[in-house]
Amino acid sequence: MSTQNEVAVLGGGCFWCTEAVFQQLRGVVSVRPGYAGGHVANPSYEQVCHGDTGHVEVIEVVFDSAQIQYREVLKVFFATHNPTTLDRQGNDIGPQYRSAIFCQNEEQRQVAEEIMRELEDQGVFDAPIVTRLYGAEQFWPAEKYHHNFFRNNPFQGYCQAVVAPKVAKFRQQFAHKLMDSAP
Repeated sequence: MSTQNEVAVLGGGCFWCTEAVFQQLRGVVSVRPGYAGGHVANPSYEQVCHGDTGHVEVIEVVFDSAQIQYREVLKVFFATHNPTTLDRQGNDIGPQYRSAIFCQNEEQRQVAEEIMRELEDQGVFDAPIVTRLYGAEQFWPAEKYHHNFFRNNPFQGYCQAVVAPKVAKFRQQFAHKLMDSAP
C-alpha cells in the first residue's frame, strides 16, 4: 500500500490537548504543535499568549490519506473541542484559542464547509459553530518543550485536569480509530 501524506492545520484550543488526541489516531504520521495565522514572524509562546499577534495555537497533522481521509480527521477535530465558543476553549480564553481550520487547498475548504453544515443540520451542538476557515498560512513550530507535552508531563496539573479527560473521551468515542500502539 502506498502512502499519500496530506497535511491538516487545526486550531481547537490549547495545542497540548489537540496534539495528545491526534497522536493516537490511526493513519496519523506526525503531529506538531505551533502557531498559524498571525502577523509576527516566528512568534514565541509568550507573544502568542498575549493575544495580540493574531496567531492561533494549532497543530500540524500529517496523515496518510490511504488510512484516514481528511473528512475523518475533521470529524475527530469537531468531536474533541467546542467549536461553538468564540475565542475560547474552557478556561483558555483569547483569540489564540479560537476554533480554526487552515485549509491547505480548495478541496479541504469544501470538505470543512460540508462537515460544518452537516453538524449544524444534525443539531449536534446547542449553539452555532463559530469555527473560522482560513487559507493556508505559514506554520511556525512551537518551542520544543511544547512537543509531546502530555506524553512527557502526564501528571502536570493542566494535563490532569484538562488534557487527560479530553483524551479519555476521545479514546472512548473513537476506540475503533486508535493506533494499535496508542497508550
